[in-house]
Amino acid sequence: MARRIEHLTTFPRPASEVYAALVDESHLRDRLAALGGVDAALVAFTTTEGTTSYQLKQGVPADRLPPVARGVLGGDLVIDRAESWTEAGRAGTVEVTLNGVPGRLDGTFTLVDTAGGGSELTLAGQVKVGIPLMGGKLEGLIAEQVAVLLENETEFTTEWLARRA
Repeated sequence: MARRIEHLTTFPRPASEVYAALVDESHLRDRLAALGGVDAALVAFTTTEGTTSYQLKQGVPADRLPPVARGVLGGDLVIDRAESWTEAGRAGTVEVTLNGVPGRLDGTFTLVDTAGGGSELTLAGQVKVGIPLMGGKLEGLIAEQVAVLLENETEFTTEWLARRA
């Protein structure tokens, strides 16, 4: 059974500026360097007619994982993350797979302006792990870690934009 995930992050900058950062290759490389973990890489990046797609590889050392995850993985966690963003509507999709885990996260992003000149980024999706008895526990763990990652990425992006203002 899949676990729904919804997460909201806020930015003090307008959606147009945040979107521009989210689809900027140098921002992605800088973000990976700061937050990507072991062997982080921008694997692919393409922009065509208002759509930007990219694939990221991120790593988490085994010693930073909860015991239940270490037991399943038997080593470091490698996260493959593919995102596709459309300029019209400032919306995106995300697909995440994890090495050694028969499961995935699928979701959609929406980025909208808020009163006062800021913006909100919302992730709505689901996490599904196909491991009997442990799947639900791992789904919860993944959902929690996604929330932490999005908060860290929001903080990084906010600071990245401020340095360029």
